[in-house]
Amino acid sequence: MLLALSLVALMSAALLVACGGDEDPAPTTAPTDATAPTDTPTAAPTPAATPEPTEAPAAEPTEPPPAPGYPRDVVDLFGRTVTIPDLPKAIVAVSPTATELVYAVGGTVVGRTQTVNYPPEALEATDVGSAYQPNPEAMLALEPDLIVADYTIHIAPAVRDALEGLGVPVIYAGAASVDDVLTGLALLGEVLDQPDAAADAAATIEAARTAAREALAGHDLTAVLLIGDRDRVLYGAKVTSYAGSILEALGISNPASDLPDSGPFPGFTRLAPEVMLEFDPDYIFTVTPAPPPAPRLSGMLGLFPGFSGLQAFVNGRVVELDVHLFVQAPGPRVVEAFAVVVDTIAGSEQ
Repeated sequence: MLLALSLVALMSAALLVACGGDEDPAPTTAPTDATAPTDTPTAAPTPAATPEPTEAPAAEPTEPPPAPGYPRDVVDLFGRTVTIPDLPKAIVAVSPTATELVYAVGGTVVGRTQTVNYPPEALEATDVGSAYQPNPEAMLALEPDLIVADYTIHIAPAVRDALEGLGVPVIYAGAASVDDVLTGLALLGEVLDQPDAAADAAATIEAARTAAREALAGHDLTAVLLIGDRDRVLYGAKVTSYAGSILEALGISNPASDLPDSGPFPGFTRLAPEVMLEFDPDYIFTVTPAPPPAPRLSGMLGLFPGFSGLQAFVNGRVVELDVHLFVQAPGPRVVEAFAVVVDTIAGSEQ
């Protein structure tokens, strides 16, 4: 527009110059003297207006490129191949185990489940419900770029479909055994680009397991690890449970290990009182899922007929274990679980 106005101004000025004498009287006589005629001053041309510079169109915003090495494909503990498009920055962990695995390799979470109590900094994350019934709306409100679920908890197709339908990459970690902890660490190390931290955490667990086995070598011990329900039904941990895998990892013989699964707890078998009398193990470890003030299972076993005569009772070797370390939050703190068992046995045999 400015250029067009400038052209109009120039054309007008030219017309004025060309037609400027139309209203002036024409000369009647030519000059008679030899003096050169005086040049008539002409109007100065109007300078052309300088067009203002126009701004370049703003560049369209572009997404930053992914971190080096992303996108990458990983295989989770369900055997699913999952594409991780970029280094995750907002992680929701949907079980205590998932949370502890993330922190063990140097990550953090923005969302966690109700029963998480470790590490302390995880308590600052938003509560997204229970591990068995996470709240999808609460999870999506955190705008996560990764969900870490638990293959030992989120087995039901309806739960998996709900998690995988959120439009966010989902990986399944979890720990039904000591070896699963090592696998979970490697998985999270790959997902979060922390292979060295994962390898260090795994090496710590391996070293603790070796040291614990050496400390117990030659003892030829038997032990049963029990949980109970509100009806005072007893269940013994098998080798296919996390707690049972700890006994196996330390070389402790578990007479309940190879019995068939029975009851509501995966990896546990229902034990009738007469079967416990037959086992008569050196140690009885108990875990009480219900929080205080519910009575501890270790204090209830003496009510079963004949149990007071078991050698574990006679020798003071009925020991209550931490429910988080042995049942509710299997994970990198298995190092502490090894230490508890070794210290209990060492202390009772002094």
